[in-house]
Amino acid sequence: MKFTDGFWLTREGFDIHHAHNVRDVSIKDKMVTLYAPCKEIRHRGDTLNTPSLTIQLSSSMENVIRVRAWHHKGGVSQTPNFDVKQGLIPLGAVNTKGETNFKSGDVRVEVSHEPFKITFYHDDQVLTKVDPKGVAWIQGPEKESYMRSQLNLGVGENIYGLGERFTPYVKNGQLVESWNEDGGTSSEQSYKNIPFYLSNKGYGVLVNHPENVSFEIGSEAVSKTQFSVEGEMIEYYIIGGSSLKEVLSNYTQLTGTPALPPAWSYGLWLTTSFTTDYNEETVNHFIDGMAERDIPLSVFHFDCFWMKEFEWCNFAWDRDAFPEPEAMIKRLKEKGLKISLWINPYIAEKSPLFEEAANKGYLLKKANGDVWQWDLWQAGMGIVDFTNPSACDWYRSKLKTLLDMGVDSFKTDFGERIPTDVVYHDGSNPKRMHNFYAYQYNQVVFDLLEEERGKREAVVFARSASVGGQKFPVHWGGDCNATYESMAESLRGGLSLSLSGFGYWSHDIGGFESTATPDLFKRWIAFGLLSSHSRLHGSSSYRVPWLFDEEAVEVTKHFSKLKNSLMPYLYGTSVENNQTGIPVMRPMILEFADDPNAHVLDRQYMLGGSLLVAPIMNEDGLGTYYLPHGRWTHLLTKEVVEGGSWKKENYDYMSLPLYVRENSILAIGDQNSRSDYDFSKNVTFEIYELQDGQEASTFVTDVDGNYKGDIKAIKKDNKITIETNMEDLAYSILLNCYKAISSASAGEIETSSNGARIRLQGSQKLEIVL
Repeated sequence: MKFTDGFWLTREGFDIHHAHNVRDVSIKDKMVTLYAPCKEIRHRGDTLNTPSLTIQLSSSMENVIRVRAWHHKGGVSQTPNFDVKQGLIPLGAVNTKGETNFKSGDVRVEVSHEPFKITFYHDDQVLTKVDPKGVAWIQGPEKESYMRSQLNLGVGENIYGLGERFTPYVKNGQLVESWNEDGGTSSEQSYKNIPFYLSNKGYGVLVNHPENVSFEIGSEAVSKTQFSVEGEMIEYYIIGGSSLKEVLSNYTQLTGTPALPPAWSYGLWLTTSFTTDYNEETVNHFIDGMAERDIPLSVFHFDCFWMKEFEWCNFAWDRDAFPEPEAMIKRLKEKGLKISLWINPYIAEKSPLFEEAANKGYLLKKANGDVWQWDLWQAGMGIVDFTNPSACDWYRSKLKTLLDMGVDSFKTDFGERIPTDVVYHDGSNPKRMHNFYAYQYNQVVFDLLEEERGKREAVVFARSASVGGQKFPVHWGGDCNATYESMAESLRGGLSLSLSGFGYWSHDIGGFESTATPDLFKRWIAFGLLSSHSRLHGSSSYRVPWLFDEEAVEVTKHFSKLKNSLMPYLYGTSVENNQTGIPVMRPMILEFADDPNAHVLDRQYMLGGSLLVAPIMNEDGLGTYYLPHGRWTHLLTKEVVEGGSWKKENYDYMSLPLYVRENSILAIGDQNSRSDYDFSKNVTFEIYELQDGQEASTFVTDVDGNYKGDIKAIKKDNKITIETNMEDLAYSILLNCYKAISSASAGEIETSSNGARIRLQGSQKLEIVL
């Protein structure tokens, strides 16, 4: 929200009161509290009739500083609140004349008293500053109150994140309202608003407010990031780290680390699509057609019309289309498939459940006690009140009945159109609940899946999210169009979400609205099957590949099998995400923060730490991408190229820019027909362009994510030393692009055009002379 009129003036009707100097300091209870009047105090008379701001600094974990500022403290405490790490750690604060200093981990804070200023450092490097006008209480035209904070935006500093945003990837120059809305992927609105941003200067900022946070990113004041909220208090966290990866890791430690999705969820998902006609015969036609064409399929998803029209949600199968749902699910599972069902948190008036939910107080109400209803989406629908524990139990009971039938997962759609003119069971502030509703909704469903299926089997397919929602994977990008432009905006949304703490991300392959051309569909297939999760889904037309053309069948089969063979590598990356919060799909800046060219790249990404993916987004088949410095090997052709420049090449539909980083070891599986198999058995460790004096390593897990062993390779003086602890497991090592091995201390050696393969059994130390 803008409060000024250009650089010199204040907007008519607004009064801005900012901290002028620090008049007093209190250091106790692991907190530093600053008392800052809003004007210069020249004599005792100036202490009268003037507002004052209180600024409190503390830390709940190393390298994280909490800043809380208020004008008036006496307001009633409001709920809900984000689930952030609690507790305080010692700061070792020192107060001297004119200055207060303290630190948390490697993040150091320096407070200047006259004039007021706060500088945040990582070691001796300045991260950002709060200048004298950087904390302000603002009174509006109707005497409403706002709190505003500003942080310095340095030369060359870029801001990223703020949730899944489809606007430009670098957020500088943008006004961002952190307010969940169902706006598709082609507008400034977002399904997943996360009031957290990341700076390429090496820090992050979480504004700890569930309600709307208005961000001005170098837009109102071009040298500042600004964020404001209604009310008398504002709270935010400055999050540091030794790298951008560590900043993200610290953020997820603060707000919650993502769960590890089941391995089967990484395989291809196929849906009925939205408004298409379907029954069991249609479903079997699609599934059998995929099998007949040798396209691996992992999950079949039933979208909205598995229930009767006008009755969403009643959680009951439409028996006209599916007369024997239990038997049907059993038959589908005998084909090796997992089953997903569409749900949302709305109960239509025609649903047999509406009266029960209304009578028991399970739906949101108006102030007069009436059930809040409207006709947008479902006629007369009400909204489940997840602040009511009994409503949560009731909702879970409906889902449990479906799980007992054999359903494995739920697509938790919607959760964004949440009204503010309502009363919640627990008295929550409806403005704070608007975004937070998505968290509670997905938590209820995810927790049920963990209880009923186990921790390693729980997965949802969610559209809406708020802070902490990364704990309930996975999320997809919502309603995109069947165009290359929408494909690009979907990727931008995924990159922004990844830099907001979310480890997993998917999108509707081929676009949701309209029907893609065969050309677009085939290009989107490659992109979709090189994302963490992959789903064929549309609105008014089916998405089976043979309806596009026969080549689409071959492309789908090719990339489905490629992804399945990459599962040991991908699942190892997912285990890393579960432990550290570093996302599976990574914007280039996370891996190449020292390369300024990587700071703005929004049409390519790293899949894990070793694979670079640059989807083709044009009808000419032209791949335009940037390779950072180093030697890169194309995964499919094994061609080795030097990085440090932009590349342009044409690709057919069976390929795209897909490069392996130098000094990488990829764990490749021996199966490509499914995504859930033992990733540690018969695995091949492919070593790529190991440079002299460098070391590479990786590890493998079983299908449940349990550690099974690792491998380390060191190259020195034209000799590679390999150490493993893969006890009692057969595996092999492939040295890509090494055509000649003069000797090896153990193992059976084979050579091919791709390099040399050494087959091994058990834990060994191996020396290879090149």
